[in-house]
Amino acid sequence: MTYTFDICLKSRQLLERFIKNHTTEELNTIPEGFNNNIIWNIGHSIATQQLLTYGLSGLKPRLDMAFIDRYRKGTKPEGLVTQEEVAQMHTLLFTTLAELQEDYEAGLFKDFKEYTLSTTGGTLTNVGEALEFNNYHEGLHLGCVIQLSKLLKK
Repeated sequence: MTYTFDICLKSRQLLERFIKNHTTEELNTIPEGFNNNIIWNIGHSIATQQLLTYGLSGLKPRLDMAFIDRYRKGTKPEGLVTQEEVAQMHTLLFTTLAELQEDYEAGLFKDFKEYTLSTTGGTLTNVGEALEFNNYHEGLHLGCVIQLSKLLKK
């Protein structure tokens, strides 16, 4: 599983660049034809990881449920994210991943509720599969962030 965690870390390091290289206003901008922005995609990636791993394993997520509810599947940006919230997300990109890896290595993920994915139609049957799918999911949202960033620079 080390490789799976390494891939997620690389993805999050790439997402971090967008936080560092954009203003809070740019992170909040929703270009015409889109229904979300850069910072929502980052928050969604963090929240989804918690739901796919802790949530489907019947464990309490390491994040406040208010954060998860704001960025979970089916949501969209509601109001502007503040600089303080951006800073929090910047930190969460890495703390949530480190905590997840520690919890995984400690054997906390014993149970798992099977979950059929709306994106691929596949079914996750264990936390290992959830971690692998999470990398795919974060890659999709990294692609969205790249596109949104390009539109902001035009």
